[in-house]
Amino acid sequence: MRCVIARFPFDLTKSGVLESMKGIKPEEVTGESVIIGRRTYPVKQVGQVVTRQDRRDFSAGEVVRAMTQLGFTCRGLPQAVAPVRALTPLQQASAMLGTPVGV
Repeated sequence: MRCVIARFPFDLTKSGVLESMKGIKPEEVTGESVIIGRRTYPVKQVGQVVTRQDRRDFSAGEVVRAMTQLGFTCRGLPQAVAPVRALTPLQQASAMLGTPVGV
């Protein structure tokens, strides 16, 4: 399949991407990701390996679009977890005793 990444055309196939990523250790995912085989790779790492270009030369969106068209599962940015409010020492002691605060 012909894909344009960083203004350059690439003929990519699903089997070609699988072969290129074989033996590549996934980096820590902090943004968008692609599931290739049983591993989850950062989009920019996949783009760099497949195109042999510097990560600054292409956008994550270009790689996500190409990988999606090839049939790979892409995930967006991780959802931010709402911060858990810490209990005050009085609330913690109360919870341990099983009585609500203020009773």
